[in-house]
Amino acid sequence: MAPVRPNALPWLAVSVAVIVLDQLTKMWVLDSLPEYTAIPVIDGFWNWYRTYNTGAAFSFLSDAGGWQKYFFVVLAVAISGLLGWWLARTPRRDWKSALPYALVIGGALGNVIDRLMHGHVVDFIQWYWRDHYWPAFNVADSAIVAGAIGIALFGLFSKPAATVAQRR
Repeated sequence: MAPVRPNALPWLAVSVAVIVLDQLTKMWVLDSLPEYTAIPVIDGFWNWYRTYNTGAAFSFLSDAGGWQKYFFVVLAVAISGLLGWWLARTPRRDWKSALPYALVIGGALGNVIDRLMHGHVVDFIQWYWRDHYWPAFNVADSAIVAGAIGIALFGLFSKPAATVAQRR
């Protein structure tokens, strides 16, 4: 019997931290920021801007009539489940896989909480340059993007694992 190696499930603590930070910032936004009003943080670059998104990235499907809320909840839970399953099969020391998976899980579930509690996602970070505005986003969105970039970069630039035939 092969020795049992510790898996990467403890990295789910990162997911929990993302969810907590995301929900705390959104509570602050809902309690403190007026709707649809830019509050400058760094003039010419960054505003607090409380807005809502019923769709996905860049408001994709935001005007679809309501069914998209359930679609995105199911999609996020399915992706989080798959990434959790992969974490269970990832060695704990493999942070290049575990950290990005944990970030995506935390971000996806943070936005699921919004969809279930409010029917939409609360966004509040707005970047812009002159007359060019990036769509507003939140902590969960940032974690998803960072995790996806990590999955792509570490997957692209890491050495392929040895196959069973090569290990013999």
